[in-house]
Amino acid sequence: MLLTPELLNRLTPLEIKARQIVEGFISGLHKSPFFGFSVEFAEHRPYNPGDDLKHLDWKVYGKSERYFVKQYEEETNLRCYMLLDVSSSMQFRYFADWSKLRYAAHLGAAIAYMLHRQRDGCGLVPFDRELGEILPAKSSYAHLMHLYREIDQILELYDVESPTKRQTASADAIHQLAERINKRSLVVVLTDLFENVQKQDELISALKHLRHRKHEVILFHLLEKKSERELDFPDDRFVFHDLETGGEMDVIPSQIRGDYQKKMAEYTKSFRIACSEAHISYEEVDTRDPFDYALLAFLNKRKRLM
Repeated sequence: MLLTPELLNRLTPLEIKARQIVEGFISGLHKSPFFGFSVEFAEHRPYNPGDDLKHLDWKVYGKSERYFVKQYEEETNLRCYMLLDVSSSMQFRYFADWSKLRYAAHLGAAIAYMLHRQRDGCGLVPFDRELGEILPAKSSYAHLMHLYREIDQILELYDVESPTKRQTASADAIHQLAERINKRSLVVVLTDLFENVQKQDELISALKHLRHRKHEVILFHLLEKKSERELDFPDDRFVFHDLETGGEMDVIPSQIRGDYQKKMAEYTKSFRIACSEAHISYEEVDTRDPFDYALLAFLNKRKRLM
């Protein structure tokens, strides 16, 4: 069954939604060229020459005819912090069923569920112009439920129309976080990069600060591709509202579409190159797409770190 936003909206609580997203993703992997990831990925890893044979799981071998060894808690001690952009621009949606914030929140919830299955610790840090309260990275089930309650509260507070404009300051927030996380961690940044078109160097510098502190970084650039990248609106006159400043612009999209797409492509390319040079994983995520691509990117990143 395809997990559409409409179907997920009917599911409560957030834990159930996250579990359905992850289980649907794993089921899809088994039908794809990425079959190398096992349903038992939370408790097993592929056998490597030199592994103690007493740890082979023969039940898994009987089902798959592939060798897996049981994985124990000391082998999965990754700490992850999710840095979630809650600025006003994240409320945007036009063609998509969900706002960027709601999509990011559910992606974050699914990542937290995957980490919990791996016995990894997961923390949460909301931000706009400054950091919100840091929820530390822990691996217990009680902590996971606490994290989901925090995400639900974020959606109740921020994924609504409000006269208050919350601007983004990603670079400042990332610098602050880099100074406050002491132990080596994976930092997952969920943002639309809304304010950073003219501040690319500042943001890259902040991400490098995380790398300098020995943290690994994966940045998910969330956008509604059809509107925000392609400017694919009907041939009519539109008044665009800046959700973070309240500014307005009267535009006929067809008259500027070509130049707009070119500038967006140039910006994204230069940002991707800068991230690559700093050994930062950059993933562009369309909020109209399923979560599978983003979850696969995260799983591949985690796999490289273990």
